[in-house]
Amino acid sequence: MYLSRIARISGLLFAGLFAGFLITVLVLELSLRRSGASVYTQVRMVELDALDKLAAATLIPALIATLTVVVLAFRSKARIPRSHLTALVLLTLVLVMTITINMPINADQLTWDIETPPAGWMTVRDHWQIAHTLRTVAAVVAFGCLATAAHLRAGGS
Repeated sequence: MYLSRIARISGLLFAGLFAGFLITVLVLELSLRRSGASVYTQVRMVELDALDKLAAATLIPALIATLTVVVLAFRSKARIPRSHLTALVLLTLVLVMTITINMPINADQLTWDIETPPAGWMTVRDHWQIAHTLRTVAAVVAFGCLATAAHLRAGGS
């Protein structure tokens, strides 16, 4: 089925882009761990300027494409690919974590003063980075599931 093939390719592409994006942010965040409050806050302000748009532009299509593969398999009474179902669950978990943990912290950090961040800024940073690390791992595993499925479907060994 043509739509299923497009969904598989799109899901793999966008999940890979999203996972790569999250890894890049994780490396940047870990690089900031030795920085002081003002530097950390200033970099976060730059991050929060537009990176959320990139996250949405890659995560949402990955979710929609992966969901499409699962729904099409279900509707055709075909075996639902476990790799796609696993990726869908993981990407949904990433979305839920983003909405419930990272986005509220992002909104709070947007109110911080670069010159005088709040006293507990390191605790807030740590909570954000832990949640980000977990969602990065989930996104990378989701991408791995989709990549493995594509490899197996193509007749790879």
